[in-house]
Amino acid sequence: MKPYPLWKYILIVIVCTVGLFYAFPNLFGDDPGIQMRGARGLSIESTLAGEVEQELEKSGLEAKSIRATESSVDIKFEDNDAQLRARAVLDREFGKDHTIALTLLSAAPQWITDMGLSPMNLGLDLRGGVHFLLEVDIKSAVGKALDRALLDVKTELRKAGVRYRSVNKNESGQMEVVLRQANQQDQALRIISKNLGELSVLDIEGEPGRFLVEIAAAEVDNIKKFALEQNMVALRNRIDQLGVAEPIVQQQGDNRIVIQLPGVQDPARAKLILGRAATLEVKLVDEQRNSGAVSSGVAPPG
Repeated sequence: MKPYPLWKYILIVIVCTVGLFYAFPNLFGDDPGIQMRGARGLSIESTLAGEVEQELEKSGLEAKSIRATESSVDIKFEDNDAQLRARAVLDREFGKDHTIALTLLSAAPQWITDMGLSPMNLGLDLRGGVHFLLEVDIKSAVGKALDRALLDVKTELRKAGVRYRSVNKNESGQMEVVLRQANQQDQALRIISKNLGELSVLDIEGEPGRFLVEIAAAEVDNIKKFALEQNMVALRNRIDQLGVAEPIVQQQGDNRIVIQLPGVQDPARAKLILGRAATLEVKLVDEQRNSGAVSSGVAPPG
């Protein structure tokens, strides 16, 4: 049997060596940690790491390491007790202008991090964390759009000299327009069709001088899409301040948003921060906490 050329053996050794080198940080596991970021997108002060160290020393707490990055200050501790006590201290002293989140930080030595190496980011099943399912109140978003359209209809009719008795929403979520002069109905319909293309007119063959207006189906779809996108952007901005590695924020169905935060150790605080981010009415419909199969030795729920 003819042996392989020497260069192939050398190539295999090189590839395996490089792979082991980049996998090396995964051997160290995680330390309980705190990640501090500027609140509301504010930048981190260059002196923050030193101030944090001084405050911890005043409280008799010792950090395993304190490292400042471009966007955060990462603080590692030996155990969860020190982590929780430190969070209380830092929240009291820096909580007004900073987001202070409990998390897990790689326990790899600093020289490994300085070389640009980092451990593989694990998901909920392996690292633990929290899963949120949020529901956007699409009906409320469409209702607010109809309120704005109602004011637009009144404005356009007044500008054209079309007098009306009332322009109000009915129980079906439509707009009911009642004119003072029935013979101005055709003019009113032309104005609405020309200037307010996102609206659709109904029941034009009913009582003269009275007709119904609703938001067109295509516009309703746009409102739903915008409402979801707007909330997802707001939620992602908040999650960036939680210090979560590779969070998942994605749409589920027509009106729900799934959020997975691997490594988050304080779900109540995460829920509070995410709740403040909502731009429309959003409610939590499901929450699942996972302790992590690897970190705790307990199999995750199915």
